Amino acid sequence: MKRNALLLSLAMLAGLGSCKSPDPQPAATAATPQKVVVYQMFTRLFGNKNTTNKPWGTLEQNGVGKFNDINDDALNGIKELGVSHIWYTGVLHHALVGDYSEYGISNDDPDVIKGRAGSPYAIKDYYSVNPDLAVDPSQRMQEFKALVERTHRHGMKVLIDIVPNHIARNYQSLGKPEGVKDFGANDDVTVEYARDNNFYYVVGEDFEVPDWQGDYQVLGGEQHPLVDHQFDESPAKWTGNGARTAKPSMLDWYETVKVNYGVNPDGGFDFPTLPWGYGKRDVQAHYEFWQGKDVPDSWVKFKDIVSFWLDFGVDGFRYDMAEMVPVEFWSYLNSHIKHRNPQAFLLAEVYQPSLYRDYLHKGKMDYLYDKVELYDTLKHIIRGQQQTAALVAIQKGKQDIEHNMLHFLENHDEQRIATPDFATEPEHGLPAMVVSATLSTSPTMLYFGQDVGERAEHDAGFGKASRTTIFDYWGVSAHQRWMNDGRFDGGQLTEREQALRDYYVRLMQFTRNSSALMGQYAELHTVNSRNSNYHQRLFSFARWSSDEQLLIIANFEQRAVTDLPFIVPPSQVANFELSDGRYRLIDQLDDSEHWLTVSNGKGSLPLSLQPMQSRILQIQPQ
Repeated sequence: MKRNALLLSLAMLAGLGSCKSPDPQPAATAATPQKVVVYQMFTRLFGNKNTTNKPWGTLEQNGVGKFNDINDDALNGIKELGVSHIWYTGVLHHALVGDYSEYGISNDDPDVIKGRAGSPYAIKDYYSVNPDLAVDPSQRMQEFKALVERTHRHGMKVLIDIVPNHIARNYQSLGKPEGVKDFGANDDVTVEYARDNNFYYVVGEDFEVPDWQGDYQVLGGEQHPLVDHQFDESPAKWTGNGARTAKPSMLDWYETVKVNYGVNPDGGFDFPTLPWGYGKRDVQAHYEFWQGKDVPDSWVKFKDIVSFWLDFGVDGFRYDMAEMVPVEFWSYLNSHIKHRNPQAFLLAEVYQPSLYRDYLHKGKMDYLYDKVELYDTLKHIIRGQQQTAALVAIQKGKQDIEHNMLHFLENHDEQRIATPDFATEPEHGLPAMVVSATLSTSPTMLYFGQDVGERAEHDAGFGKASRTTIFDYWGVSAHQRWMNDGRFDGGQLTEREQALRDYYVRLMQFTRNSSALMGQYAELHTVNSRNSNYHQRLFSFARWSSDEQLLIIANFEQRAVTDLPFIVPPSQVANFELSDGRYRLIDQLDDSEHWLTVSNGKGSLPLSLQPMQSRILQIQPQ
């Protein structure tokens, strides 16, 4: 079995080796819409050159990436992937185990911190950035400002997280502007709920740290003056995921507290609701609707926060767990954002398909995660648990919102492609990557290290193998080989890793600049399924615009070569405006030449597909 696996890997490497990175394609004209490509960078890990990787290691032991590490060479390397937006994950000041008291920052209690470096979703100060990420913590805002400006000079926009549902238990803002009050500063703590309280309270009870499960020990069992299974919070607040007890479970989001948006404990709303049918109104109408309306205090606090970051130079936001916050709040917040910056990029994490249209239309989001349907299905197809035919219904069911559903195969919450719980080998994910990037007009997202096959093989402490840790100080090994001690030139990559990156570069540069991928779609899977050689590990479709026509075929089969006559039905021949004749096609992934014959209005071309090979066949002008 080991020998067979090695031979398979070598065969895939040989195929990938032919996919040389092309010279960057010229950008489309300003009038031509382009694919959005988002690069999610876990900022703390991105620039870290330290390879010690001691579980539960300190910042000093394992190192940490800095804003200044993301230099011009790094940004050039990111831009090479066709990237238009960088989502700098984890830049806001969140609770962490580290002493920055000399900078006036209070110490955080490890009993209510996940890991040592802390969760980026337990925000401690919405008006400042993580001091870990600065060479000089006293200049942390200036160093991040320089990164924002550097990113803009490279022609990419900047996104940061906003986490509206919950904040750290020890929220304390040092960076807030004059006149801004901290969350909870004016709360009436004698009641469970009041509309303008920022939190919900367990009246008369003090907070208790959860009972730890299994062999978990805070900081891996290391002695620390604040590790005493105590945290002073009186009265206790509801926990971030809505747990209403003074002593949450370890499985709850115990390091956070839930923010109150005027939803009473029985589920009733203490805020104005949108009139029926208002989702059909434009964002300006939503902005006008909220003028003069009396809204809960938490709404205003978050409007002030996003306004601060827009003024700072940030171009948009990724909203954590948006569905846990009322859609009316998003109408209020996003319409205010778009009033200030109509081009702001607004991406939300929503996992319930039944809510997609409400959060897009009423909540005025630009984009939502396509996780529960497309991502989950692609993962199941890779693992042999589902057939590709499932993709037909998924795409058809979202025809009206296909542009708004962001596609991805990796992010900080999900398992790395190259892990046994996902695809085992990074090349096994390539057919899904082609489908994900070319299926619709929606944005594509890449996670740092995905393009070089990062495997996330080890437990980092609180973070466990298969997902790159977001809680610990750590070095990301495959990414570090591409980083090459800060040169960001791939100088330490293996031949196989370099071939993988070359494939991603070529694919993403093409998708970024293809007019057809911003045009029309038709699935070709159903008609080709009538051919006995066309198996249910294949998926195919057409994309086209007025000046570009594409046939896209992805082969998820991991072992056997597939030979078949591929059919282009008369309806698609008509869409392509092709007359009878012979047409030359060039594969945009490996430059190979193919020929399509159209006879009596029907097209056919012979295809041979290697295991996990995809083709993006561009019809050449006559």
